[in-house]
Amino acid sequence: MRPGYLQVTEIFYSIQGESTWAGLPCIFIRLTGCHLRCVYCDSEHAFYGGVSMSYDEILEVIQRYPCRTVEITGGEPLLQKNVIPLMERLLRQGYRVLLETSGALSIEDVPPFVIKVLDVKCPDSGAFPSFYFPNFRWMAPWDQLKFVIRSWRDFAWAVDFVREMDLIGRWEVLFSPSHEEFSARALARAILATGLPIRLQVQLHKYIHLAEDERMDPAVWDVLRSRRGVPGREGA
Repeated sequence: MRPGYLQVTEIFYSIQGESTWAGLPCIFIRLTGCHLRCVYCDSEHAFYGGVSMSYDEILEVIQRYPCRTVEITGGEPLLQKNVIPLMERLLRQGYRVLLETSGALSIEDVPPFVIKVLDVKCPDSGAFPSFYFPNFRWMAPWDQLKFVIRSWRDFAWAVDFVREMDLIGRWEVLFSPSHEEFSARALARAILATGLPIRLQVQLHKYIHLAEDERMDPAVWDVLRSRRGVPGREGA
């Protein structure tokens, strides 16, 4: 990818469904490409394809929304090294920037004031083991660790990991039941039994059914058309 450009699967404006920022309006920039294949993945459409967009084009799109919170997600956004300057630029323009990452790649170069939400893949994720342990060195107090729970084996492993890595009190820890695979009620009861201040998180966006809005916003094509004379997706 040439400097100043990113491969983008979609940009859209919706309700944040995960992390401690769940429930708030958010602009999503979904980058293309992922090296993992989690069995519960809900963004397989981001594995391939996408459209090449410059930083200026991306910023022109997001400036159309009445929101100052942006999440960069994927796929795995850190596979594209050009994402770092985009995050820096967003911060300079006063945006609150969230990064959702698999936890498998280094976050060393991610700007410190980006709110990083790192997955820790559990045994039944289909991508275990993949966590990059040196990332603990570069996590800030406002960053978060998320465990998606598909089974009781996942739950037991995640609790052991939280205790062994002494995560409580250092970062926010979130346990999320895999949607339609593991009971949120059962997970809630199990969290209570641990005595640990783990936050239960459900994927809110899957309950309020905004999935039909989570796609490349037409504003993207408006910007590309005006800047490049692009007629639509086929020509991008």
